Amino acid sequence: MRSFWDARAREDAFHFVDNREPYKDADLQRFWHEGERDLDTLLSTLGVIVRQDDVVLDIGCGVGRLTRVLSRRAAHVVALDISPEMLRRAQELNDGLNNVTWLLGDGESLTGVEDASLDGAVSHVVFQHIPDAKITLGYVEELGRVLKPGGWAAFGVSTDPRVHEPPPAERGGTSRRDLLRGLAGRRPRGQSAPEWLGSPVPLDALGAVATTAGLVLEQIEGAGTQFTFVRAVRA
Repeated sequence: MRSFWDARAREDAFHFVDNREPYKDADLQRFWHEGERDLDTLLSTLGVIVRQDDVVLDIGCGVGRLTRVLSRRAAHVVALDISPEMLRRAQELNDGLNNVTWLLGDGESLTGVEDASLDGAVSHVVFQHIPDAKITLGYVEELGRVLKPGGWAAFGVSTDPRVHEPPPAERGGTSRRDLLRGLAGRRPRGQSAPEWLGSPVPLDALGAVATTAGLVLEQIEGAGTQFTFVRAVRA
């Protein structure tokens, strides 16, 4: 996954963090504004409030689209990403954030985050791109380790298997025309890669892992969709 996301960061970090942005023609004011709106939608849907004294983890921070907002609301933010290139861009774009720790992740765990050190954790449209649901469930298990008792996690997963299938035209391989367009820089690359297509997470498996990790799933919204929101609390 690291090499894939490093390549996407070099290709067009803004588009691959938020693919509503036109490829190689991002409106940066809109990009950052939509980050704040997306965070507010996630938190308000799940009834979560970030307090001024909270230490919060941003899983899959990319170029810091949500990190920037969280840093204004929380005492400290740990911004985790698998891609060194994304983290490099994030620090360049957010060099004035003195209450953020940028942390390179291993793509499978929350190694580097201390046990019971967090008041909250956020992840938005990140787990949807993980190619194996077992990895996503591993992150959920890790949340049970790093959250303080009573700490919360607000995150999104996909529970719709249909959206993770490659487009019909690509199931037999990328066409020569599309390949040439990609090489010429006129079309995003990697759209049929497992790291982009991701995988769905069965809710029964999510519930079982959460229980084992000491988490209580207090709220699930949008079950059966690509954007299923989950609020979990450390018992």
